[in-house]
Amino acid sequence: MRRPLLFAALSLVACTSSQSATPTPPPAATPAPVVEAVKPPPMVEEDPWLWLEDVTGDKPLGWVRERNATSQKELEAAPGFTALRARLRAIYDSKDRIPSPVVMGKWLYNFWKDETHPHGLWRRTTLSEFKKPAPAWELVLDLDALSASEQQRWVWHGAQCLPPKYERCLINLSPGGSDAVVVREFDVLTRAFVAGGFALPEAKSEVSWKDRDTVYVGTDFGPGTLTDSGYPRLVKEWKRGTPLTAATLVLEGEQSDVSVSGFREFDHGKTRDWLVRGKTFFSDEAWLREGEKQVKIDKPDDAIVSAWNDQAFLRLRSDWVINENVYKAGSLLTTSLDSLKRGTRDFTVLFEPKPNTSLEYFVGTKTALFIGTLEDVKSVVFVATRGKKGWEQKKLETPAVGTFSIREWDKDTSDDYFFWDSTLTTPATLSLGSLGKAKREVLKTEPAFFNADGLEVTQHFATSKDGTRVPYFQVSLKGLVLDGTAPTLLEGYGGFEISLTPDYDPAVGAGWLEKGGVYVLANIRGGGEYGPAWHQTALKKHRQRAYDDFAAIAEDLLARKVTSAPRLGILGGSNGGLLMGVMLTQRPELFGAIVCQVPLLDMKRYHLLLAGASWMAEYGDPEKPDEWSALRQFSPYQNVKKGLKYPRTFFTTSTRDDRVHPGHARKMVARLLEQGSDVLYYENIEGGHGGAANNEQRAQMKAMAFTFLAQQLGLK
Repeated sequence: MRRPLLFAALSLVACTSSQSATPTPPPAATPAPVVEAVKPPPMVEEDPWLWLEDVTGDKPLGWVRERNATSQKELEAAPGFTALRARLRAIYDSKDRIPSPVVMGKWLYNFWKDETHPHGLWRRTTLSEFKKPAPAWELVLDLDALSASEQQRWVWHGAQCLPPKYERCLINLSPGGSDAVVVREFDVLTRAFVAGGFALPEAKSEVSWKDRDTVYVGTDFGPGTLTDSGYPRLVKEWKRGTPLTAATLVLEGEQSDVSVSGFREFDHGKTRDWLVRGKTFFSDEAWLREGEKQVKIDKPDDAIVSAWNDQAFLRLRSDWVINENVYKAGSLLTTSLDSLKRGTRDFTVLFEPKPNTSLEYFVGTKTALFIGTLEDVKSVVFVATRGKKGWEQKKLETPAVGTFSIREWDKDTSDDYFFWDSTLTTPATLSLGSLGKAKREVLKTEPAFFNADGLEVTQHFATSKDGTRVPYFQVSLKGLVLDGTAPTLLEGYGGFEISLTPDYDPAVGAGWLEKGGVYVLANIRGGGEYGPAWHQTALKKHRQRAYDDFAAIAEDLLARKVTSAPRLGILGGSNGGLLMGVMLTQRPELFGAIVCQVPLLDMKRYHLLLAGASWMAEYGDPEKPDEWSALRQFSPYQNVKKGLKYPRTFFTTSTRDDRVHPGHARKMVARLLEQGSDVLYYENIEGGHGGAANNEQRAQMKAMAFTFLAQQLGLK
């Protein structure tokens, strides 16, 4: 089931992979003490830098340009910067990258950027052509030509095409990379936007086909139609040829909700219409719309419901007790869709987590489900099919080591599937498999974008403050001399039940590993590496556990003499940027340098800025004294202390980020500079929450980050 807007998680996650010994599972954490409520100080006295929240104001942008010039002057003049930027740009533009295919009918579609198409091409080809070393692609839409003709830098945010012919599509175009998009109807046959077709101005819209002449639409309909988080509060049914004002209301949420959405699924020759009210980031109510009737799904609010063929699935985030049966948090349950609509309490358990395993995803083909799991953060895939005796499962044959993901070919007509695999040191391979066939056909293999000769990947466990064992992956030279001298980069995220899996990252390889640096990937609480409990144990007033975990990994690296504090750098973005801010203010003695990207930092005001209100289920509500009491303990902006020596830090963000407000990074830097700290700042004028709108900007941002780290940590 396609999830609505609210489930596009707040993230700028680094993807990375590896091999290791099998460790023992982490024990349950002990509860953290509840912090006593403290009345927050008045905002006027606390925030003299509030004016920097004016995103496009002349004065704030003047401040930004001054900071940008300082950072560029230093980092771009550094030895090796120009060569590294060119190297990274060549990687991002390489024609040897694997084009990620999306099957629609007989065609394989792909969106592609390179040096001659910085905005990108939407294109398609056939499977037989795709298998060739240099496929012939058929152009569908040229975003560079469109941007030039309309004098607008369009950033591609995807297309939704109407089955089964896939001739009409709803295309999302972002001006500069923001989450807000312009929606336009496009005709694939004529290669043109449809005159008088469905179209929406810039907004955080959610639009879905119902049929050729009808769409479900959630958008900014005017005052009072958005939630406090800035997402649609109303879903309407909109008929072709009528004004948007004539669309019929089908679902209305509360102002305090995160978002609402409506969409139609096309599945095994049938359709089903879903309405979803996202109450918080992790809870929702769902209905099946049948004509004018709406059938509410009886489920725990924090369970995710989906459907495939005639089956319904519930993915549990908490234990569910039914008739003395306990279905564990993290389990995947199934029953017939008809039974679920009738309110059944009889489920088959397709996956039940163990202490060291978690459900990562599941994907349906025509007759089977592929269930992707993590076992101590390493990929294991199972195939589930229904026989006369019910559901049967077997382990999918895979390489011994790797991060594996499955994507269906066409769930209506085929049991074929795409199989992706990689490791931290092995580039990605894309294969085509089919149910019942052990051997998969390799379609594409990426070249090695950096020299991994002599590197090894190991997994280690650090012991956190409360006794929990926390895993991390380490990439370093075989036989690394443990004398504390190796420049080391530690990366983390730890939020929103997002797992950092060990995948191939060419930028880390070319910018750090190839030069002799050690790279470490942290799997701290708050993430999803061990399922919902691993996430929930670091929510709200228990948030400090995630930060203790990260600090424990840093301390373990020092204790093992992999590195020393002056040579240990850390990096994280978005929620990981918050993690960096906490490390800066709580444990400055552990690190020699920090790169803090598109961060949250002011936890007093985060819920008032852009999409911030949608994350209160993760962090807490600053308006509630007891929850602000906990937030106040770690909020970086409120915990900068004058006279304290902080490790040099490089902050980056984007003016066009309409998810995490750039004011977070701006104000933090202003406060640190005011108090005499040596920090750098760079704000990309475009790029959205990803930080960059094209490969040129992406290479610039990455090269600046790695150059900064190399200079500070002594990497030659």
